[in-house]
Amino acid sequence: MNTEPNSLIKASSPYLLQHAYNPVNWYEWGTEALQKAKDENKLILVSIGYSACHWCHVMERESFENHEVAEVMNQHYVCIKVDREERPDIDQIYMLAIQLMTGSGGWPLNCICLPDQRPIYGGTYFKKTDWINVLLSVADMWKNEPAKATQYADRLTEGIHNAEKIIPNLKVEEYTRTHLTEIIEPWKRYFDMGEGGYNRAPKFPLPNNWQFMLRYSHLMEDDGTHVSALLTLEKMAMGGIYDHIGGGFARYSVDGNWHVPHFEKMLYDNGQLISLYAEAYQYSKSELFKEVAEETITWLEREMTSAEGLFYSALDADSEGVEGKFYVWDKAEFDAVLGDDADLLADYFNITEEGNWEEEQTNILLRKFDAEEYAEVKGLPVMVLLSKIEEAKRKLLGERSKRVRPGLDDKCLTAWNAMAIKGLVESAGIFDHSHYYSVAKKAATFILTNLRTADGGLYRNFKNNKATIPGFLDDYAFFIEALISLYQYDFDERWLSEARGLTDYVLINFEDNASPMLFYTATKGEALIARKHEIMDNVIPASNSVMAQNLHKLGLFYDNDNYILKAEGMLAAVLPQIKTYGSAYSNWAIQLLEAVFGVNEIAITGNDFEKITQTLNKQYIPNKITLGGTKSELPLLKDKQSIETKIYICRNKVCQLPVTTVDEALKLITK
Repeated sequence: MNTEPNSLIKASSPYLLQHAYNPVNWYEWGTEALQKAKDENKLILVSIGYSACHWCHVMERESFENHEVAEVMNQHYVCIKVDREERPDIDQIYMLAIQLMTGSGGWPLNCICLPDQRPIYGGTYFKKTDWINVLLSVADMWKNEPAKATQYADRLTEGIHNAEKIIPNLKVEEYTRTHLTEIIEPWKRYFDMGEGGYNRAPKFPLPNNWQFMLRYSHLMEDDGTHVSALLTLEKMAMGGIYDHIGGGFARYSVDGNWHVPHFEKMLYDNGQLISLYAEAYQYSKSELFKEVAEETITWLEREMTSAEGLFYSALDADSEGVEGKFYVWDKAEFDAVLGDDADLLADYFNITEEGNWEEEQTNILLRKFDAEEYAEVKGLPVMVLLSKIEEAKRKLLGERSKRVRPGLDDKCLTAWNAMAIKGLVESAGIFDHSHYYSVAKKAATFILTNLRTADGGLYRNFKNNKATIPGFLDDYAFFIEALISLYQYDFDERWLSEARGLTDYVLINFEDNASPMLFYTATKGEALIARKHEIMDNVIPASNSVMAQNLHKLGLFYDNDNYILKAEGMLAAVLPQIKTYGSAYSNWAIQLLEAVFGVNEIAITGNDFEKITQTLNKQYIPNKITLGGTKSELPLLKDKQSIETKIYICRNKVCQLPVTTVDEALKLITK
């Protein structure tokens, strides 16, 4: 390692700071580096990763910390390090370039560009010797055959501009159940009906996919999606991908049965999974799902919450340079911690002498049985077993906390915080646990107060009391969604007012006049080689699909036809794609569900509105919005104020006569 740092020492991103003492002369993305490339007519190397990325660490150790490699990089390239979580706009463009070149992508992502930022060659992880060869041969081409390099750049840049082009489409006359079955039938072929998830490895949680399945199975009364969704959630909750001691999920399992995780824990996964498991509890009343949501919230508060009340981004997979070391147990250590209960709980958590993770000869805690089954097999009262499990978790967590902790990525991102806020506030309602709401409210209030730009927009990041990067579409989309969730919990119209203001900001600043979709970057943002739309739902739903749902909901809250027409235009444009690859359009498919079944607008007035809302939260009504309170300017509530409790069920601008109990209201709610 160098004793003198490179220019990344001034960065706020933990990922960039990890590379500050590399012998590579790294720069942050910005004017200095880009101008240097132009002035010196030098190729640019854009190297993209994130702090919890295992193979990013490996490539750093093998290549970027190596003086021989650094010499080649420094001589021929202006080298730029990018944290993909801070700058997803840059990552989006160069990831697409790599996918066009190689057919696949991932991180670390290394893309070689002309001095004007246009890509000509790249890939993901390279071994040291391969990396040196690539660097030298591309530098040689630039020196001796620059026209060939420019030709590559022309072709790739055209591909980037043309990829994911969405053609405006007239709204379908009427969406029907057939539109939904055309999507779900080919999708079902990929279900793994033994282990949950899809028939492949590695296995990712993909929370939005299973949220769609829960809603589809309920509204369409479909057995296949019902069984598959609940099986998947159960298998993930009992598998090694879930941290049975501390709560929270790893990013994915490397195998096909949720056993061995890739151990990093990401805020965006866990924020969404809290929402998913809370909703699954509301749907199924499974205590396992409630336990998982609540334990994950406990982890979020214990390990991922900043002094300001925001949430950190990630925990690394590695500690002491070894993947998973913090989380695994050998039998002797497990036994020593649990004493007399060790044998009973070793079976329960699948701990063996030889190790259930054979490759590393150690144990990942996981479960094969639920507590009721296990208590029966062992001849124990279930309450006794549950008490022993609780005590064992407490002891193991205490022992584990003495270990060297995985690295923490302590930057706070608006979009990811918004997912956590939404998960918390939905859990507050479903579990009737107001503390979760207080935690969510604190984070949302901080963002509204401290992460606002001078023109009323949002910043993306917060670290060391500074916000420096203007927000992208996902920051707005997810935060607007979180604000709508907060309103539906406490009926404070300030949240909706903020959501509407940010939505109007988005429609002005992210609009694409040639498409119904919204650009990922703002009009006045930094000009990159392309402005892209984010349309496909992935491990995180696409910012356009989230925004379309926000527009639809706010259109109903405010009786704003412009919002509703915009949302309809976005769905209509993407509809032809949904049935080609359902799991990549699952959030759009949720909007389609609501288009087919309609949205129940539930307006609650009177002094008992809080009690009515609590009772209503016990019911699974996925296609609804809720309004309430004793005083309101919202069109649906404005003329309905009364001291006496009244519940109005409205759909498509028509309201039923008011009723006074939830049971009566449920009879008026149609699927």
